[in-house]
Formats: sequence, C-alpha cells, structure tokens
Amino acid sequence: MSLFGALFTGTSSLAAQSQNTAMISNNIANVSTTGFKRSEAFFDSLVTTQSRLSRFSPGTVSVTRVQRVDQQGPIQQTSSATDAAISGNGMFPVKRSTDFGQEFLYTRSGSFSEDSQGLLRNTAGFVLYGWPINSNGDLPANQGDLSSLLPVDVAFLGGLTRPTTAAELAINVDADQNSYNTGGLVNDGGAPAVWSLAGNAGSTGFPIARTNPAHFSRGLTIFDELGSAQTVTLEFRKTDGPMASVRSLNTSIMTRDTQLATLPNFAAGMRFSVQTSSMGAPQVYSIGAAFAGAQRVDTLGELIDHLNETVGGGTQIDASLTSNGQLLIRAKNMSDTLTLAETNGTPLFGATSIFNMPNPNAGVSEIYRPFTLNGLAAQSTENPYGYTDNTLSNNQGDFPELENATTPNPSGWWELKILHPNGSTISEGLLNYNGDGTMNASADTSGNIDIELSAIDWGNGSSPQNFRIDVERFSQFAGNYDVIFSDQNGAELGLRTGVELTRDGIVVARFSNGASADLYKVPLVTFANSNGLQEVSGTAYTETEESGEENLREAGTGGAGFVEPSTLETSNVDIADEFAKLIISQRTFTASTRIINTVDQMTEDLIRLR
Repeated sequence: MSLFGALFTGTSSLAAQSQNTAMISNNIANVSTTGFKRSEAFFDSLVTTQSRLSRFSPGTVSVTRVQRVDQQGPIQQTSSATDAAISGNGMFPVKRSTDFGQEFLYTRSGSFSEDSQGLLRNTAGFVLYGWPINSNGDLPANQGDLSSLLPVDVAFLGGLTRPTTAAELAINVDADQNSYNTGGLVNDGGAPAVWSLAGNAGSTGFPIARTNPAHFSRGLTIFDELGSAQTVTLEFRKTDGPMASVRSLNTSIMTRDTQLATLPNFAAGMRFSVQTSSMGAPQVYSIGAAFAGAQRVDTLGELIDHLNETVGGGTQIDASLTSNGQLLIRAKNMSDTLTLAETNGTPLFGATSIFNMPNPNAGVSEIYRPFTLNGLAAQSTENPYGYTDNTLSNNQGDFPELENATTPNPSGWWELKILHPNGSTISEGLLNYNGDGTMNASADTSGNIDIELSAIDWGNGSSPQNFRIDVERFSQFAGNYDVIFSDQNGAELGLRTGVELTRDGIVVARFSNGASADLYKVPLVTFANSNGLQEVSGTAYTETEESGEENLREAGTGGAGFVEPSTLETSNVDIADEFAKLIISQRTFTASTRIINTVDQMTEDLIRLR
C-alpha cells in the first residue's frame, strides 16, 4: 500500500540525513586538523518499479560517502624546518612504527619532528619513510618499490667531517714577469747523439729546481677524511716554455737600438742563419752589410722584428728582448727543432757573440730541441736513446691538456708546483695562457678544466685522498699577482645543528662547521584514484582496490607535487559551506518527521473507520 511506502520513505530520509549530519559534524570537528580531508554525502533514490503507470509505489533514499582526498587544503607557514606540506598531488609514506610487519600508510599531515631515537614522526606518531642517499648522491636502484624505503633516521652519535673533493681558485699571474731560462736540449757532440742543456748555459731545465724562487705562491687548505686541515702550496714560476729555445747570457744589457756591428770583436758582414725543422730553407742574416741571399740587420730590434714578422710568414719564430736585456729566440711549434748556424765569422757563439755562450760542439751550427710535454714532442731518429736527464719528469698527466698544442702562446708558459705540507712535491706541470690572458686548456669529458690529484697520503693515518683543483679561471694579465677568490668543498669536524626538508623532498642535516649532508629523499606517493583510499585514525590512509596501486615519485616528477618546507597543509574543510549544508540537513530531517507524523495520522484515521 502506498501509504505505508511513504512511511518507509520518510524513515529512510531520516537515516540518510543522520548520516549527512554525521559527516558534516566530523568535517567541522576536524577543521583545525593538519592534512584532514573532508567527506561529502551524496544521495541516491531507490525506486520501486510498477508495471502499470496508473499506480505509484514510493521508494526510499540511500546515502553514499565521498572523500575529497584529492582537494588541496590551504598551506600555512610554520617555524619548524622539519614541517612540510605537499603542494599538488601525492602523499607522504609512513608507518605506525619501525617494527617488522607494519603496513605502509599514506598521509598529508607533514608536522614531523625528531623523536628520542632520531626518527622523524608526525603528531599522530607515524614514522616518515624515504630513500637513503649514498655518498655519491644516488638513490637506490629499486626506488620504485616500497622495499627501497627506510625510516628517516637523523640521529648522529658524533659529528660530520667532509673531505675536500674539489677546490676552485681564480688567480692572476703577472704577464710582465721575467721568465726562467729553461732552455732547449742541445746536442753535446757525442756519438751517438746525446742531448743535454750544456750548450744553453744558465738554463734550469724541467722541472725547475725549487732553489729558483717562486714568482708567486699561494696556500690552499684541504680537509682530509679525519677533518684535519692540510695546507698545500701552489708555486708559480714563469718559464721560456718546453719548445726549442736559446737565450743570450750577455752581462751588459742590450736594447732594441743596440748596433750589432759595434759589439766587441764584431765586424760588418758577419753572417748567421736561423731555421726551424718545419720552415724549409734557413733564413740567413748579414750584420751591418748587404750580402746576396741574406737579410741585412743593423740593430737588435731589426733582427727581432724580422724573425717575428717575416720568417715563415710570422708563424715559425718568437723572438723577444727580456726585461733584463737578454735575447730570447723560440720555435713556435711545439715539435720543431731550432738550428742556429754561423756562416761567416762567429756572431752567435763565443765570449763576445750575440748570445755570449760557448758552443758545445765548437762547430758552425747548433741544434736546439724541444722538451717532451705530455707526448706532444716525440723522440726522433737523431735521439734514439731519449733525452737523458732532461725529459719532463713531472706528472704532466695531472694537468689539463692544451687546447692549442701545436703553436701555443710562447710568452704564456708557467710551471706550477703543488707541494705537500711536508715540503715534498705532490705534482708539477706546465700551464699555458693564450694571448688574451685566458687558459690554453681543453675541458675534460665533464666540461671541467682541472688538475686531477689522486691517492694523496697526508701521513696522519687518514685514507689516501683524491681531489681536483679547478684552474679554468686562472689568468695572465700584466700587473699585480692577485687571488680573486679561493674555495673548496671540504669541512672540519662539525656537530649537527639542525635538520630540514627541502622543496625536492631531501632531508638535509646541517652542521656547525658549515657543512651539510643529504641523508634521505622523501618520495611522494600517488594513486590513480586517491579518493578511493581507506581512511584510518591519525589522518592517514591505506591502499584499496578502488584507489589503485601506489606509485613512488620524486617531488616535481611524474605528476607529483612539491614538498613545501616549513609549512603545513591545513584542513580542506570550508566551515561556512559546512554550516550551510548543516542547515539544509536539519530542515530536511524536520520535513521527514512531518511525513511520518502525517502518515501516522492517516493510518489512525483508517483504523477509526467503522
């Protein structure tokens, strides 16, 4: 009978509005709960189908609860560095405890703080989980699995030391510095040919002995594995370079205006030749007089200019007058030999010659050879036994390769020694600067211009140490030596001063020595249908069939949001909206009671019929 059906309809309405009021009450009660997600009541009609349109049988109403887990709540700033809100999609993975067998839960309540054991827990007592970060900054290979997560433990029994792995300096060296006469290797006239520095008297060779004072030095602090500070010293010495070269040893200072023919025991018409191994025929010079097939030169300046600008089109020879009045002639090509020959008289060698040096062969010509530098100048058939004691004995392999290894700037050569705190040499090698003052060096596969040092033993029991020195910002400009900046990434022993979460979800420990350590990276867990999660006490959720499986994402990737540090996500409940719904629910409930009262009166009237 339709009358009794109406009674059931009114009763179902009371039950549905009771459920609605309960949801609204729960929402209002949790308006201040961090990370709380409101629920809504959705009503569905249950219809009793009739086969005849002339009759109607009333149905009832059912209520369904819908969670609004996917709706963002307002974000509020806090003063705690371990508080975190999620801006966007995702949830924090947590567990009730670290005991075996505990299931993973998921929450947006990010009010984390350190407990007595060093674990990060939120106000509901749930332990935060994250990926551990190894010493190389890498995450676990199986980071897509929940098994890759560990409880975030920030306890440190001691402090933290951070050994230096990289240092960076910006140093300017003086381009006007007078260089050391490193000289070229000379055939000493023996058989078979043996090359020495004997013919280029006064030269230092390579490596330059430390008895020759450094033109500039700078200390650099390196922290070892034990946190001890080790001071290494960088010593710079300008050199003539490793190419074939010869320098005069005049006791009296010459100038560009020096008349060659007026030098003691010189006479007009004396001739000599200069030749490199790649230029073809030698260039012959006649002093103070014309001679067929020879270039006349009267002054030292004329000789220098012709060697630089004309010989081989200006690509073969670098000639200059040093600041102390010495004539310096160098081959520009790293692999060229330099041959000087006296063709008439003795203008080159002897006590009163241009070079004021003996000729070891006492002959009319002398061949100067380059040093080997990182394999750029090979041994030749004239020197089958190698360069005796004068090959570069330093480990040039630690130093960056030259970008221009064929014709580097002849005036840009410096030897750099890196010294151990005990005074021994860690490494030494050559640097070259371009004509514009920048480094002549090629970047490695990582894009760095570094000196790579390995297995350095400090002698204090610490592990052998590898570190690199970035020299990309070294420069050579005229003026004062200057250290523009110096930095390295190591630190002495420091005690932990705090822990914080970053926007990328990284848990960072800070220490009193200024160092920091990345300990964990907290993933954001996403679901295909987060509204299908099952709510549990503590403002957390568990996975269900309706939610789909969990997906572990790094913050900001794969649709996941970002971790907002020092903030909390508040409830997504709008209290004004809830009160409006509460009024509607109350009115609907009252109206439903009227239905029951009316049906009751109607049935009573039926019973009174006689």
